[in-house]
Formats: sequence, structure tokens, C-alpha cells
Amino acid sequence: MEPRDVIRHITGYLGGISIFCLGIPFVLYIISTKLNRPIWGLAHSQLRIALSLLIGVVGITFMLWSNIYLFFIGKGGPADGFGVAVSPRTKHLVTSGPYRYTRNPMAFGALSFYLALALFFNSAICVALVAILSGGAYLYLRCIEEKRLLKDFGDAYEQYRKTVSSLVPLPARKKT
Repeated sequence: MEPRDVIRHITGYLGGISIFCLGIPFVLYIISTKLNRPIWGLAHSQLRIALSLLIGVVGITFMLWSNIYLFFIGKGGPADGFGVAVSPRTKHLVTSGPYRYTRNPMAFGALSFYLALALFFNSAICVALVAILSGGAYLYLRCIEEKRLLKDFGDAYEQYRKTVSSLVPLPARKKT
């Protein structure tokens, strides 16, 4: 790997961690403390904490697992947003590991992590914000990311798209 690519990978990961692992959770925390509306039915702290831990562990697992697969199998990084490649783009289409369950395991993991935080904070407003963020992420992935992947990987991505769900891990569909 060239030194320039190493710098781009480091920059991409630091930027991604800053925004997705620190920035968004911090905003959710601030909102939960300033505008808190408790989640009805989950006031019992042990159930809420157990549920948030379970969802959070799943989310973090998918985030880490997908980044490892992109780096080692795809030979690139995830930091590509709105047509700007911060880290080197993947050279190979990754369809194994977490990518056999969802085409966007990083997004699924991050959104799961945010939901876990919203539950942990016992904030209905944060749960609603995560729902809105999920809708925005889905639209971005469908309208921007998929076009780039189709351009980069062509028919291979089209076939993959026909069998694996977009965001939420679901059983594979049969090829048509």
C-alpha cells in the first residue's frame, strides 16, 4: 500500500469515527438530556438496559466486522460519501462475511448502535430521530451509493443486489 493510501485510510477512519461513533451519539445524548420524553413501557431499567446492550453489541459487531471485510477483502475503505472518496475505494465487491446478510452492514450496525443509545437514554425523541435518520440513510444508500456500486462493479453488483437485502439483515432471496 502506498503511503498516500495509508494517510487516506487513517483520515477516513478518523473522520468516520469522529462523526458516526462520537458526534452522532453525543448529539443523541444532548437531545435526550434536554428534550427527554421517556419511552412508555420501558421505564423498568433492567429490561431497557439489557435490550440496549443486546442491540448495541449487534450494532458494534456489524460495524467492526464490515470494516474489517472491506479493508481485507475489498482492499479499500468505507469512507466514501456523496461522491468524495476520503479513503481508497474498494477494489473488489465484498459479498461475504456481514455482506452476505445485508448490502449495508455498516449502516445497519451504526443505526442499531444509535437505537441502542436511544433506548439506553430512555428517550422517545431520540428513537424518533433514529427512525428519521434510518429513512435518510436508506434513501442515500439507494439513490447515491447503489449508483456508484453499479458503476464500479456492474453485473456482479446487480446480481448481489437481487439476492441480499439493502439494510436490515434478512434471509437471502432466490435469484430471479
